[in-house]
Amino acid sequence: MAFHNLLGEEGEKIAVKFLKSKGYIIYQTNWRFGKLEIDIIAEDGKELVFIEVKTRSSEGYGRPEESVDDKKELSLLNAADIYVRDFNLEIEVRFDIISLIINEKKTSIKHIIDAFSGIDQAYY
Repeated sequence: MAFHNLLGEEGEKIAVKFLKSKGYIIYQTNWRFGKLEIDIIAEDGKELVFIEVKTRSSEGYGRPEESVDDKKELSLLNAADIYVRDFNLEIEVRFDIISLIINEKKTSIKHIIDAFSGIDQAYY
């Protein structure tokens, strides 16, 4: 398996552990519908949270969260819409990004809550 795939898997495992430590209930990881995918689906109190995890080994090409462009955002919105409809859910939803830098020197994590509405709250 390619290094970036292994790094991504490691980032998702760390993200799940991080979310659980914050009291989130994890429902699904790597949920797929056709070509659409959501990395983590969780509950935070009364909200269903769709979480995109981005992991890099450095910021040499920018911060990981910067790779969530308009196309990826639309893909996540579409996937979430399908998930909510398929499970016939009536719950508030939001979209978060977990951005990780993992290398031999350190592991850092940034949690961007409600990433698509412009509210930026980070936990390290």
